[in-house]
Amino acid sequence: MIEKLVAQILKELGQDVQREGLERTPERVAQALRFLTSGYAKDVKDVLNDALFVEDYDEMVLVKDIDVFSLCEHHLIPFFGKAHVAYLPGKKILGLSKIPRLVEMFSRRLQVQERLTTQIAQTLQEVLQPRGVAVVMEAIHLCMVMRGVEKQNSRAVTSAMLGAFRDRPATRAEFMELIKPRGNVI
Repeated sequence: MIEKLVAQILKELGQDVQREGLERTPERVAQALRFLTSGYAKDVKDVLNDALFVEDYDEMVLVKDIDVFSLCEHHLIPFFGKAHVAYLPGKKILGLSKIPRLVEMFSRRLQVQERLTTQIAQTLQEVLQPRGVAVVMEAIHLCMVMRGVEKQNSRAVTSAMLGAFRDRPATRAEFMELIKPRGNVI
């Protein structure tokens, strides 16, 4: 069905969908859209896959520079950037690879950056019940770069701070210092 609708859009744009360069475009666009919205078919429980562990660790856990690719729900145009996710464990820790998987699950949906940021933070808060969660996301929105205001160097930065990251300035400052760009350390 998506293929037929894409073909119709191309026709409405005055394109010949039979020409060589476009003859498989509706199929490719449908396949791309299914992939880019595949996060709707995923569930938090399946993504985290019981990778919760009781561990006596009370310092910050941070996974930074997580690549993010999503579609702006207002224009269906991509936005992309980096997410930095931290938490202060209570009694449980999460397998480190699960944090980027969680980011990807929510980013593979039609999104606005603000919601994406809070969904990640709130989910970690619910699942881990940590002393705090922090998420900062920086992204380039092609809907701002390619159309509209056409500001090629603009980036959107959003944050969600819960628990100690919201209540304790020193904890927030430590997180912000740790996510600052540095030369390749590893």
